[in-house]
Amino acid sequence: MLRVDVRQPEHSCLVEHRSINLAISERGFSALRRLDPLLEARVRELAIPMRGRMIHSLDGRQTSQAYDVFGKHINSVGRNALIKILLDAAGSYSRVTLHFSHELVDADFDSRRVTLRNAETNHQFDASADLIVGADGAYSRVRQRMMTKVMMNYSQTYIEHGYCEFSMGPTNGEFAMSPNHLHIWPRGSFMLIALPNPDKTFTCTLFMPWRQFDLIKTSDEAVEFFRAKFPDALGLMGEESMCAEYARNPKGSLVYVKCSPHTYKNRAVILGDAAHAMVPFYGQGMNCGFEDVERLDEIMLNALQASGIESTETTQLTDEQLLSALDEYSATRAADTDAIVDLALDNYVEMRSRVVSYSYLLRKQLEGLLHRLFPTVVIPLYTMVSFTSIPYAAVIRQWDRQTLWLHRSIYAATATVVLGTGLVSAQLLGMRMPTLSEIARAFSHKH
Repeated sequence: MLRVDVRQPEHSCLVEHRSINLAISERGFSALRRLDPLLEARVRELAIPMRGRMIHSLDGRQTSQAYDVFGKHINSVGRNALIKILLDAAGSYSRVTLHFSHELVDADFDSRRVTLRNAETNHQFDASADLIVGADGAYSRVRQRMMTKVMMNYSQTYIEHGYCEFSMGPTNGEFAMSPNHLHIWPRGSFMLIALPNPDKTFTCTLFMPWRQFDLIKTSDEAVEFFRAKFPDALGLMGEESMCAEYARNPKGSLVYVKCSPHTYKNRAVILGDAAHAMVPFYGQGMNCGFEDVERLDEIMLNALQASGIESTETTQLTDEQLLSALDEYSATRAADTDAIVDLALDNYVEMRSRVVSYSYLLRKQLEGLLHRLFPTVVIPLYTMVSFTSIPYAAVIRQWDRQTLWLHRSIYAATATVVLGTGLVSAQLLGMRMPTLSEIARAFSHKH
């Protein structure tokens, strides 16, 4: 889809119902802060804090699950409003010229030239750049051209689930539900979620296997399905509105992409979905893309200052320095983006199923307690991903260590209780108490 200027009135509604609401957290804010603290402040003004998940049971009960024991939260932000702010910020730089409704026709990386086409006039022209940056989405043409120049490991996978968006209007002029939660109706193999908007509406998204979408062909079948699975949501959305949106709104596919490397020599780099499209279930797609820019800027700036040049103008990098910086970026960033792609996929299972399981709730409580007591030693997975800038690959490594430690601690505690109960029982029954050396031999004996 060619990009239009959504700041223009005739294009202002084109983003709606096309894609899932945006959530911004620390990684996204960190990148905006690095660029301009005032830009971060403007985005924060648009954001609605979501302090936890609100789980909706089939019987209508609602249970709040806080994201963080210290009150940290993610934020819902309108896609259109955010895009407008970022376009205004980009357009304010004297060296930036914005072109809309243009597409990439070809790229010659070695000569640092691209061929573009104006879709409105069909005019083609060439443009040159010191560095070609492909931030052109999951179906990136820049990435396709790079694959002809570099031995790129690449995978694209569609999951067997799709999505459809709905809207939930205000009730008596106010939010129909708590605006400070991400609302989830987990139903095992599928789920409905709702995120708040500044106009006191909610954007609701149904995620479900395609085979179940295929079973709903009429308005009556849609109403029957929502009455059976999401009765409280249906009451707030309205049957007529839900049916109209189910028929009108597109059913979107969900795809994830992994590739490596993300660069070609000192000529080109791909960022965002072009390098690592992910399913939306961790709310990290945009945050990760923003962090790409921050990491690349850090590495390029370090390369510049390591040469003794005290400047923030990375255009002063020599070809050799730029090559070194891009190689370092790709070598470190690909592992992190692969990690968050995997985490996002796994979080879908958590949201639609595990959030109501006893083992999940028990671990959440235990980790929350330990995190409160030892905040830098035990950190819940969600906190590491959403509220820190710990590299994603390091997040998984720490999470694995914590999981192993927790399991061993639980096993040790259970064994201690069992052993203690046995010793007390033996004493009450008048049996001989085993010595410490006998107990040690029993636990160390290899069968």
